[in-house]
Amino acid sequence: METHQFVKDVKDEIGKVIIGNEDTVEWILNALINEGHVLLESVPGTGKTTLAKSIARTIDGDFNRIQFTPDVLPSDVTGIHFFNPKEQQFELRVGPVVTNVLLADEINRATPRTQSSLLEVMEEKQVTIDRETVKIEQPFIVLATQNPIESQQGTFDLPEAQLDRFFMKLEMSYPEVEEERRIMQAHRTETERPTPSPIFTKENMKELSEKVRQVHISEAVENYILDIVRTTREHPYIEVGASPRGTIALMKSVQAEAAMRNRSYVTPSDVKKMAPLVLSHRMVLTLEGATKHNQKEIMGEVLQQVNVPVEHSVER
Repeated sequence: METHQFVKDVKDEIGKVIIGNEDTVEWILNALINEGHVLLESVPGTGKTTLAKSIARTIDGDFNRIQFTPDVLPSDVTGIHFFNPKEQQFELRVGPVVTNVLLADEINRATPRTQSSLLEVMEEKQVTIDRETVKIEQPFIVLATQNPIESQQGTFDLPEAQLDRFFMKLEMSYPEVEEERRIMQAHRTETERPTPSPIFTKENMKELSEKVRQVHISEAVENYILDIVRTTREHPYIEVGASPRGTIALMKSVQAEAAMRNRSYVTPSDVKKMAPLVLSHRMVLTLEGATKHNQKEIMGEVLQQVNVPVEHSVER
């Protein structure tokens, strides 16, 4: 199975129910191939739940959703041991986090204590419940959403440690006029909405992830990635730059991007395209920087400061 064919087939299936936002779908598939998690910023009603369900269905995986509110407890996420009076013993009931695709809806409405219950599972692909460890079957991806226009009342900013565990941060935009017209027509004429078919298996996903790791990265592109990351740590408007975890995520994302374009090697253009999606949310701006710019604008400055290697020197 080739990566570019996988992306085309999945996009065709998801296109049965999701109209528009094709770039966002591609980037989520990039994260899925890399078993990375996605923070999705979007206003309500743009199809996030439908998208998450569709991705799970196309890979024949399990889907769970957690609607976060301030009263959701860590045990509501991870699971609990409960006493079974019939059996006269404690039994384990795993939480919704044990799945393949987890939609963490409005994650910034959860308290910091509840948000932290996702730290272990996002990094180590396992969850500990009362000293009992449960492994999460692969593939596993968390799609977390937050509303960009929500008032601060009743919300809790994600801590840096949590943000750093997200492979990339994306925005799901409003559809274009013609796309929204197609959405209207589909809902007006169809009594039963089509559903994506399971065209891949979880085993296929593992094979795909292993194949992407074989995409060649030249020394010139490696140095380009390292220069970008180092510049985020030295920029005067950035208090905390990208971590080594961010470096690894950027490397993996550009390998997948190249494979999705049916190439066996990474180009500087791949790096320049993926860096804002993978690194911006990991940066903590200084007070002065935050008052003048947002993270993506600063990331644009970083990319302008770094010399781009010549394209012909990066092929195998």
